[in-house]
Amino acid sequence: MSIFETFQQVSMWGDSFKVEDGLNSNASPISLVNTSKERKPEYIPQESKGPSGDDHQDTNKAVTKVLRRLAQNREAARKSRLRKKAYVQQLETSRLKLMQLELELENARKQGVYVGGGLDASYIGPSGTINPGIAAFEIEYGHWVEEQHRHNKELRSALQTQAPDIQLDLLVKSYLNHYSTLFRMKADAARADVFYLLSGVWKTSVERIFLWIGGSRPSELLNIVVPQLQPLTDGQILGFNNLRQSSQQAEDALSQGLDKLQQSLVYNIAADPMDMGNFGFQMAAAVEKIEAVEGFVNQADHLREQTLQQMSRILTPHQAARGLVALGEYFHRLRALSSLWAARPCDPS
Repeated sequence: MSIFETFQQVSMWGDSFKVEDGLNSNASPISLVNTSKERKPEYIPQESKGPSGDDHQDTNKAVTKVLRRLAQNREAARKSRLRKKAYVQQLETSRLKLMQLELELENARKQGVYVGGGLDASYIGPSGTINPGIAAFEIEYGHWVEEQHRHNKELRSALQTQAPDIQLDLLVKSYLNHYSTLFRMKADAARADVFYLLSGVWKTSVERIFLWIGGSRPSELLNIVVPQLQPLTDGQILGFNNLRQSSQQAEDALSQGLDKLQQSLVYNIAADPMDMGNFGFQMAAAVEKIEAVEGFVNQADHLREQTLQQMSRILTPHQAARGLVALGEYFHRLRALSSLWAARPCDPS
């Protein structure tokens, strides 16, 4: 019974107890009984209604939603635990690597051996400790090279088995993400020590010949890849010509900017050796210019990443896969050539 029906029923009860012209002797006895007591409306029990079909469906939807959310929370917690475990393992590996490097450095000091080559003055701190950011990068870069080799084998196998374009496209995107990971790693290393990246000590000896602002020239990467992709359509040839031209223009702009920064740095450092009054001011200005070098490295890596992305958009999935395999094989052969050169027999004469 609704509220409106209840009030209507009470009103009907009130009308039945009314007596016209007040109380008199002809009034019904029922109207005079228990007049001093409060009249209570009669309770009429109603049949209880069960939940409707719509209510039942809403309840099921709510329960399903809660269960789905709980499952999502459990999965997110599981992934978070895995990430935390991997991060802790990585920290432990980095710690062991640092301990090993510091031990080798200490042994070299005791034996009076000159420490150089792969370790420069910024890699080794003033107290003889290793720069943790650079040590972590070397460990991560070693793993990255191993993963690059795996990506290359996977793509080559897919090409040999004539995998469909959908599968090749997924593999190409995964490989490009692998290069993006390298650029993020280098950005972290640049914050730790930008000159470490510029010097190329993290590269093999032969790779350093082709070093440009902490990496390869994007236009040179195109020159390596494009000849392996013939034949190309007229539209693809035009796209590569435009991409090569824009890459070279950006390279020239970055090179000129870095040259101007170096000239300005020389101007700040070169001063009258007899005038030591402005030494602090000149060194502060020089430090600011050195900090700007990090921006050039990051912009160069951004250009390299954009060139790879644009190249993959110009090509079909099959061509992009072939191009990335050719690029990975090129870097692999540079590293192999460095190993062969280092292991060559030296002529004592």
